[in-house]
Amino acid sequence: MTPLAAKTDPIPFTSALIIDDHPLFCDALVMTLQSVAGLQEVFTAPCLQDALLQLQHQPDLILLDLNLPDVQGLEGLTQLKRLSKAPVLVISSMADNRVISAALHAGAAGFIPKHSQREVFRAAVEGLRRGERFVPSGYILLPAVKAPTGSDAAARVRSLTQQQTRILRLICEGKLNKQIAYDLTIAETTVKAHVTAIMRKLGVHSRTQAVLRAGDAGFHQALPNSGGGA
Repeated sequence: MTPLAAKTDPIPFTSALIIDDHPLFCDALVMTLQSVAGLQEVFTAPCLQDALLQLQHQPDLILLDLNLPDVQGLEGLTQLKRLSKAPVLVISSMADNRVISAALHAGAAGFIPKHSQREVFRAAVEGLRRGERFVPSGYILLPAVKAPTGSDAAARVRSLTQQQTRILRLICEGKLNKQIAYDLTIAETTVKAHVTAIMRKLGVHSRTQAVLRAGDAGFHQALPNSGGGA
């Protein structure tokens, strides 16, 4: 574990908000947090939109799944960090060093693979109470990936196909996959595949980061539809 802040007194976590769309996992995690981590109130939300409404309860801790129905990748983490002061503990079945490192560098207070034993959840909460960042045993925190310069970002955007460029424009307008599929008259699964390819080409892990990277490239001002076919 590494320090999050220079704190000597334990942080009095008593409540938590779980954001995950799997009811059985949520039920099990609620019981785990109450029984082994000593949290008194645990709220749940199946998606980020519902979670934002739950922030009125001002939870001491947020546990966030990376695979939610209304956001992708680290976008949920980015929004929560902007709207809440509570530390965010990421829980995900996508648990390799790259994903864990990206989450921590994006501001997560810790990361727990979903297959972890109850003791790992207890250790994570206890570590956060001490002001420490939690990294699961056996995993290595990789260095942060340096953001590309404006010219590098522009080159990445130019590498997109024409269809991917159209989809990126709609992402920048705030449209969801279903809306993009309707606008372009293509299947939603096709949109998802393009979005995954777009994020890979731009070197980002969320739609929010893709929008920021597009801005670095001057995408909103003017950009020719260059690139290969769809």
